[in-house]
Amino acid sequence: MVLVSSSFEGETDIMTMGWHMVMGFEPSLVGCYIWNANHSHALIRRSRVCVINVPTVDLAETVVDIGNCSGRDTDKFEKFGLTPQPGVMVSAPLIAECVASFECRLADASLIDRYNLFVFEVVKGHAAPSAIKASPRTLHYRGDGEFMIAGETTRQWRRRFRPEML
Repeated sequence: MVLVSSSFEGETDIMTMGWHMVMGFEPSLVGCYIWNANHSHALIRRSRVCVINVPTVDLAETVVDIGNCSGRDTDKFEKFGLTPQPGVMVSAPLIAECVASFECRLADASLIDRYNLFVFEVVKGHAAPSAIKASPRTLHYRGDGEFMIAGETTRQWRRRFRPEML
């Protein structure tokens, strides 16, 4: 799961997102489903930028609670005690408490009206030093209110792996 932060004309929002996917590597493209009734949908559509923030399991309750309220009438940074940090390449804020953040620009808007699918290009990445030294315990949504926590890393099948097949 990720927290998507957005900003437009002084208004900010954070949304919880469980459905996203890598769509390309050069350039780095990420597809994100954002329901059109979601307040972030409007802010991102207008600003054409966002930040995809990666929380760890320590923020699990906050991640779920952010998804249960609307940014139309709630300052989620204030309500949940999160720290906005300015982006380097985009106007949307990063979330300081997250282990990684990816500044994004809208690369393809052609699927928004039909599928609510935003295709973003990652224009700048940030990672906490702790994420570089060890694999962070991230939260993943499996559907129907079920979550998974990433943890164990293995190289058991590395010999068989052919990166050119990605």
